[in-house]
Amino acid sequence: MTQALAMANTDRSAVRAVCLAVSGVNHPSDQQRMLEWIRDLFPGNAKFYVENDSVAALASGTMGKLHGCVLIAGTGSIAYGVTEDGKVARAAGAGPVLGDWGSGYGIAAQALTAVIKAYDGRGPQTSLTQDILKKLELSSPDEIIGWTYTDPSWARIAALVPVVVSSAEDGDEVANKILHDSVQELADTVIAVVRRLRLCGEDEKDKFPLVLVGGVLEGNKKWDICGEVIKCISKVFPGTNPIWPEVEPAIGAALLAWSHHRKGLKLENGS
Repeated sequence: MTQALAMANTDRSAVRAVCLAVSGVNHPSDQQRMLEWIRDLFPGNAKFYVENDSVAALASGTMGKLHGCVLIAGTGSIAYGVTEDGKVARAAGAGPVLGDWGSGYGIAAQALTAVIKAYDGRGPQTSLTQDILKKLELSSPDEIIGWTYTDPSWARIAALVPVVVSSAEDGDEVANKILHDSVQELADTVIAVVRRLRLCGEDEKDKFPLVLVGGVLEGNKKWDICGEVIKCISKVFPGTNPIWPEVEPAIGAALLAWSHHRKGLKLENGS
């Protein structure tokens, strides 16, 4: 934040509103901890808003207007939705242990599992074996176990997604099944949020913005995960309006801070 202010040729004393959109903020107690920390960094008259990072991702696609649904599929995955009257809902986002299987981690973890099962004779043979061994510079599938638990960080494992996509593009059935299952997981995550909030209207045909964010949803040569997810969702909700943000989520957070600040000024002025 200090660097951003310096690049804008200003400092903390000029700040009137701050929006922190942070991964893992899911409960008022999480918000309170962040607020207690940030209040000491800015002037006493500044206003503070703490949100989950998915809120800023949504705002980055709607230019600050909180309405619609956002799907984030990167290392983890989450769908978050907001109605025009402020009702909110989310699905997934509980981390890999609790089943973010459409995420980068989920895709890569299934691929690693498939390699081990093939090696054991518990699953079909797959080109993922040689492709992943080559990527990791290992000589045998049993070395994957040591590689995985030496540093089981989510992002390190999720970084194998391009290998899975490449194997699927080359026709590997196991890799294709992993991607097809992941597409359905991501689509089901969005469908759950949209239905809970009735963003699609009573007849499920109303238009609503769907903001798409994250490395898993970036375009691939043949196997277009994002395109397949949109197809699945559009079969259920034909009014789906996909949006690829032109600005990063940090800009979305700044837009939210500005929006909150403007609302506060209008209330103070009685308008």
